[in-house]
Amino acid sequence: MRAALALILCLACSPVTPVAAAGDDEVDVELVLAVDASNSMDKEEFALQRAGYVNALLTPEFLNAVQSGRHGRIALTYFEWSGSIRQGSIIPWQIIDGHNSATVFAGKLAALPLGGSSGGTSISSAVAFGASLLAQSKLQGERRIIDISGDGPNNTGGPVAAVRDEAVSGGIIINGLPILIRPSQMTAAMFGTVDRYYSDCVTGGPGSFVLPIHDASEFATAIRLKLILEVSGLAARPRVLAVAALPVDCLVGEHYRLFYPDP
Repeated sequence: MRAALALILCLACSPVTPVAAAGDDEVDVELVLAVDASNSMDKEEFALQRAGYVNALLTPEFLNAVQSGRHGRIALTYFEWSGSIRQGSIIPWQIIDGHNSATVFAGKLAALPLGGSSGGTSISSAVAFGASLLAQSKLQGERRIIDISGDGPNNTGGPVAAVRDEAVSGGIIINGLPILIRPSQMTAAMFGTVDRYYSDCVTGGPGSFVLPIHDASEFATAIRLKLILEVSGLAARPRVLAVAALPVDCLVGEHYRLFYPDP
């Protein structure tokens, strides 16, 4: 992983002049950042995740990746989710084309109240909402990506695999950032690690990948790497995570909640 990170950051460190001027609605990537704020995310994990995004948006490697694209700019939006979408967390679509615009977006993100974790885990609702944001963006992105982070399986709302398949059939790529720092009781009891679940049940589309976080110290680096992969298009290379061949039950979260409902 360290060698791959060094190579990718090196590829992103040298700006490349875009080969085409962008029209008003043309971007290289339309990227939706969908962040888990459910009960299983503790305050420390959530704060580290938020800070990771704020800091990554301002790194030279990320900005160089943005400017190295065909149009030299991307579109970005952000929201938090649990059993439903946190409406107050939504940062509307914004064009990112350099340090100034990235600073504006990072400032909006940093200004959001941290709040507390709440509700179940509806990855399916997050994917569906992300797809709706892409449909409403009025932009022309060469790639459309939903980036899902979280630390447990879907346990409320519609089945996640069906929603994932519908989004992918519409040309959307879904990437995953599973957080394995303190695995939830549900995850450990039912199948072990959430990275396998994300690989089998959440992510999809050409070049989609899963990039797990195993330690709090990895947040900043993993988030920066993930954004560079998504913006630069290097995610079309082989998957970041090699997962076991045995399939995962994509309804594992729903089954667990049926037998062990919240008190």
